[in-house]
Amino acid sequence: MSHPDKALATQLTNMQTRTGKSFDELAAIVRESGLTKHGELVSMLKTTLGMGHGDATTLVQVLKQQATADTAASTPPSMDAILDGLYTGAKAALRPIHDALLVSMRSLGAFEEAPKKAYVSYRRAKQFCMIGPATNTRIEVSFNMKGVPATDRLEALPAGQMCQYKVRLTDVSQVDAELLGWIRIAYDAAG
Repeated sequence: MSHPDKALATQLTNMQTRTGKSFDELAAIVRESGLTKHGELVSMLKTTLGMGHGDATTLVQVLKQQATADTAASTPPSMDAILDGLYTGAKAALRPIHDALLVSMRSLGAFEEAPKKAYVSYRRAKQFCMIGPATNTRIEVSFNMKGVPATDRLEALPAGQMCQYKVRLTDVSQVDAELLGWIRIAYDAAG
């Protein structure tokens, strides 16, 4: 714990001793007051509990920081924000390919999006495809489907992989009927 952290912890402990209230009780008083403005909360704590200005200000700041952290932790990032994270820097130019794939996939019906570190898994009852940037210049779409003959474009993956096939994309024009047909086969098989 750094020196400022120790000082804050000591101040909070002393505050609880001086008021005879636990931190949770103090937080409840602030919450139940219905006040939201910093100055109003400080004045209320000074008047109601006889707190000094420094203690009241510190308590309000700590509770507001805690509320902000709780809100951030409880609000998962949007899929758009997740894709922004996957397609940053040199990979940003690949984002339109992923977006075009999603537009086409949404016409198939409902599915779940499960973001991973380097790709997004798409699933129904089971995973039907994975999409993500493989390099700064290429996206890979991997499929779970069986019995489809490999082609120059549809590469069969070795046994034991998470998916059986993959296609490499470098341009949005490659999101075509053939690719969407393979996505449809995988989607239907995952239902």
